[in-house]
Amino acid sequence: MITSVLVANRGEIACRVFRTCRDLGIRTVAVHSDADANALHARVADASVRLPGETPADTYLRGDLLVKAALTAGADAVHPGYGFLSENAGFARAVLDAGLVWIGPPPQAIEAMASKTRAKQLMGIEPLTDVTEADLPVLVKAAAGGGGRGMRVVRHLADLDAELVAARAEAARAFGDGEVFVEPYVENGRHVEVQVLADTHGTVRPLGTRDCSLQRRHQKVIEEAPAPGLPAALDEEIRALAVRAARAVGYVGAGTVEFLVADGRAHFLEMNTRLQVEHPVTEAVFGIDLVAEQIRIAEGHSLETGPPPARGHAVEARLYAEDPARDWSPQTGTLHRLSVPGPVRLDTGYTDGDEIGVHYDPMLAKVVAHAPTREQALRTLASALERAEIHGPVTNRDLLVRSLRHPEFTAARMDTGFYDRHLPELTDPRPDPHAPLAAALADAHGRSRFGGWRNVPSQPQTKRYVAAGEEYEARYRHTREGLEAEGVEGVRVVHADARLVILDVDGVRRKYAVARYGNQVHVNTTALTALPRFPDPAAQHAPGSLLAPMPGTVVRVAEGLTAGTPVKAGEPLLWLEAMKMQHKVTAPVTGTLTDLRVAPGQQVEPGALLAVVKEAP
Repeated sequence: MITSVLVANRGEIACRVFRTCRDLGIRTVAVHSDADANALHARVADASVRLPGETPADTYLRGDLLVKAALTAGADAVHPGYGFLSENAGFARAVLDAGLVWIGPPPQAIEAMASKTRAKQLMGIEPLTDVTEADLPVLVKAAAGGGGRGMRVVRHLADLDAELVAARAEAARAFGDGEVFVEPYVENGRHVEVQVLADTHGTVRPLGTRDCSLQRRHQKVIEEAPAPGLPAALDEEIRALAVRAARAVGYVGAGTVEFLVADGRAHFLEMNTRLQVEHPVTEAVFGIDLVAEQIRIAEGHSLETGPPPARGHAVEARLYAEDPARDWSPQTGTLHRLSVPGPVRLDTGYTDGDEIGVHYDPMLAKVVAHAPTREQALRTLASALERAEIHGPVTNRDLLVRSLRHPEFTAARMDTGFYDRHLPELTDPRPDPHAPLAAALADAHGRSRFGGWRNVPSQPQTKRYVAAGEEYEARYRHTREGLEAEGVEGVRVVHADARLVILDVDGVRRKYAVARYGNQVHVNTTALTALPRFPDPAAQHAPGSLLAPMPGTVVRVAEGLTAGTPVKAGEPLLWLEAMKMQHKVTAPVTGTLTDLRVAPGQQVEPGALLAVVKEAP
């Protein structure tokens, strides 16, 4: 019987596993890097062991340190979570060799399926070797791991070699394995998967389907169960193939078999030999705890006869600290407030006041809604996200709400090209036009010009803000009756204090909740930056300056790039790595590189000057 579990992971999944362990009366052990010393997963565990260092390569990818931590803390079992070493057969063997229980599949099953090249060969599918123009587009894909890292779509043969190099480097950093392969890229298909459970007594149970078609950079954003609109015959075929894949490798535990559905056919993608990020939607529909099932299977128990009945529909949205309008760039900083109203499930590795760092995935939380129908589940989830208080760095919250309400998605006509087609409309800035006024009124609460109201009318006060890249000016005046809006037709101030402003807008009273953190102001769902009265002239940069869009590490500079090198608009100049993803920084114009300020291995902060390109006449 398992009495103590170490989770060889961090963040949301570690907190998720700990929750089930507490329910089962099992003691919990966390591991944490130096960057995660005060992270939520380290705080909520019964014990925590330090992994010296900050980067994944020095900490969460060090199997020897993880096994030593489990033995030191007196754990008798290890749960790998997802990502990092969760699909590493060598780590699984090391855990077992140390006399610990491995809450996962046998190492030989991981070896057979965790490498996507061997998995495809097992299913009778061979990767591409000599790629020609006729094969395009193709997908370069990491053989180990997942989450969209180490993946590149190649549409031009001349780009293949460079994308292979970039994918290998990204895969090695994320998973400790730089092996990649090439396969045909099926465009605009649906990503459908099957959750399976298998015990040590030969039972393999498929637990319905999930649709995970809404993806950015090949990483899932919105998932749901069951996959809507699948023909009965195709649904049955997919489940049968999933069981076949699990039995072929003697699978044990929880796993997921993934397919791309196009033209009425299911194309096998891979088998993930671990728990998936999107497992809560299956839990909601079937009324089970998959982590508890994993633990029971690891203890040698049999699965109950027959799967539990499915109930209703569940949808999950991944809340990321990222800016979808700026090439999905990850964001860092203090998460001042995270509160999502019910009735939804919130799985997160953060709480108010936590820091979002540069070393790890930018996912803040998963928000899950379950309802009798798909329509109601979508409506519940969109409403909860819309009313959530998320104060801190930029997030994809608005994108999620608009996606959940998009007619193509509500009609279940989506595919993996959804964001390629609709991203501009989904990220179109739509700040509330009265949010800057509400922020200014809240800021003015308790203050008045020259100490109070005067008989002689005073000049209006002004405050300037930036929202979604646009500058706004709010004007107000102190009067005998209180604060009064200036220059806005049809708007009357009903109430104003530091936290709540009520405006009468053309006869309709509207409430504005205001929260301020330094120069950052959140008014309902609109994020504002208060501008100083007098801009700092030192903050100006020369035309053509390339600034770091995020904090990160310079991992590569284009070959031969030095001051004086001619460049073309859109040409990649250097690569930044942040939150386990690589981001290209390209030339803004055609011209000459006049200044290069960084080198590989250098850490940069947001807004740091990277290079300058002078436009050609």
